[in-house]
Amino acid sequence: LARLWLIPGMVITFLFFFAINHQGVSASHEMAERDLPYVDKYKGRITSAGQKHGVDPAVLGGIISRESRGGTGLVNSSGDNGNAHGLMQVILTFRCHSPKGACGSQEHIDQGAQILVGSYSDVEKKYPHWTKEQKLKGALAAYNMGAGSISSYEQVDAKTTGGDYSNDVAARAQYFKKHGY
Repeated sequence: LARLWLIPGMVITFLFFFAINHQGVSASHEMAERDLPYVDKYKGRITSAGQKHGVDPAVLGGIISRESRGGTGLVNSSGDNGNAHGLMQVILTFRCHSPKGACGSQEHIDQGAQILVGSYSDVEKKYPHWTKEQKLKGALAAYNMGAGSISSYEQVDAKTTGGDYSNDVAARAQYFKKHGY
């Protein structure tokens, strides 16, 4: 996958359920900062999955932060009202995959990385003219809602959770990159 670069002008409006007094990149960085001690528990597994699947570990950390707050947002390893599993919130019906491994296991994090790689491939096929950075942003949106939900680069997040999924994960990944991922 492409290296992560935050594209200037990205706006993040989704503020999750934690009190944040600002929005945008700084809000995403603040949430990532809060999640860092929890995500760090899985850093070795995240790094291993990143190396194995060619994904920047900071991006995987960003997904884990957004999806499960490093595990703190889960109830019995589930989120999304019981419809998704684990740190990376793998949905049972997504791409006909059934969740693999325990909540924070290597197998689970590998599966999330594989889904992201598949999402990147889907976006690359659909939009071969996009830059690597645009394809990465599309892959993040597709990880959340599937590549079929993307109609253009300008509307990449239009159908994602909160309308900002790829922007938020990219900003969180930026924070994790600065903190050793």
